[in-house]
Amino acid sequence: MVQPIRPFEEIRILLAALPGPNQEAAAAARARDRLLTKPPGALGRLEEIVEWLAAWQGRAAPAIERPLVAVFAANHGVVAQGVSAFPASVTQQMVANFLAGGAAINQICKSHGIGLKVYELALERPTADFTQAPAMDEREAAATFAYGMEAVEGDIDLLAPGEMGIGNTTSAAAIYAALYGGPASRWTGRGTGLDDDGLARKNAAIDAALALHGPYLADPLEILRRLGGREIAAMMGAIAAARLNRIPVVLDGYVACAAAALLHAIAPDTIANCLAGHVSAEGAHGEVLARLGKRPLLDLDMRLGEGSGAALAIGVVQAALACHRDMATFESAGVSEKSK
Repeated sequence: MVQPIRPFEEIRILLAALPGPNQEAAAAARARDRLLTKPPGALGRLEEIVEWLAAWQGRAAPAIERPLVAVFAANHGVVAQGVSAFPASVTQQMVANFLAGGAAINQICKSHGIGLKVYELALERPTADFTQAPAMDEREAAATFAYGMEAVEGDIDLLAPGEMGIGNTTSAAAIYAALYGGPASRWTGRGTGLDDDGLARKNAAIDAALALHGPYLADPLEILRRLGGREIAAMMGAIAAARLNRIPVVLDGYVACAAAALLHAIAPDTIANCLAGHVSAEGAHGEVLARLGKRPLLDLDMRLGEGSGAALAIGVVQAALACHRDMATFESAGVSEKSK
């Protein structure tokens, strides 16, 4: 009798078959850049961004017509350990604020012409307190990963996964400690504004979880289900689906990068289509980005989440593309090229 494939094995099979960059498209973008009315390299990373877009969209003339910030919202059982300055009910309240257009991410998306979708992930049913038990079972974690994949639909051509969830910086810090080594205090920050006692509780909760789940933490997908949250699982799925559909991804901050870090731990190339939008002021996000091999576009001391830093970075990506697409060439402008 043939045994059914376990949910996590299905994810591993999927991640092993992701498409690579289109080098011909990248070369075509590079060739056009050499014709533009500027010295070679004068636009610095803006030139690299266009090559990145071309390679991952698979188009010599990349475009950004339907950028999207997808915000995944979830609740965490570890909040019972006093790890957040706010109650779990704030997650639902903030979702309502997103839908009413009142959050920071609404204003940033509006100012850059970016679409925004919000996905609620069983807010009435928090994950289990990971100091006592795994946050999720394998089937739930895999199903939430699949849900995140399904959120990448339509004609999206640039994606920024974001999140909302009281307690999720605790989950992210636990993931980083499991991946890169503890103690918790190496990775944690004050989240939504913890005082010293609250930060001590946060560190203690993570250290307790690492001790409880330690024998299982060599597997990134086990780290996800034991220490993660539904929004982190969904963001992993969204990033994977973007790669399958040749959609470049701009990563947000501390929590969103926990999803990227888990994918990177499974196979580093899995997040090759991702650009780091910004470095967060939360925890040790800068060290996380260094481990992921990602150099952030922005450093604005932000620590909001919601996809806010990534959305601001999309503005930079849009400007890079506008220069590449709309600048005159030396020939069209009648400007002499560099003497040979």
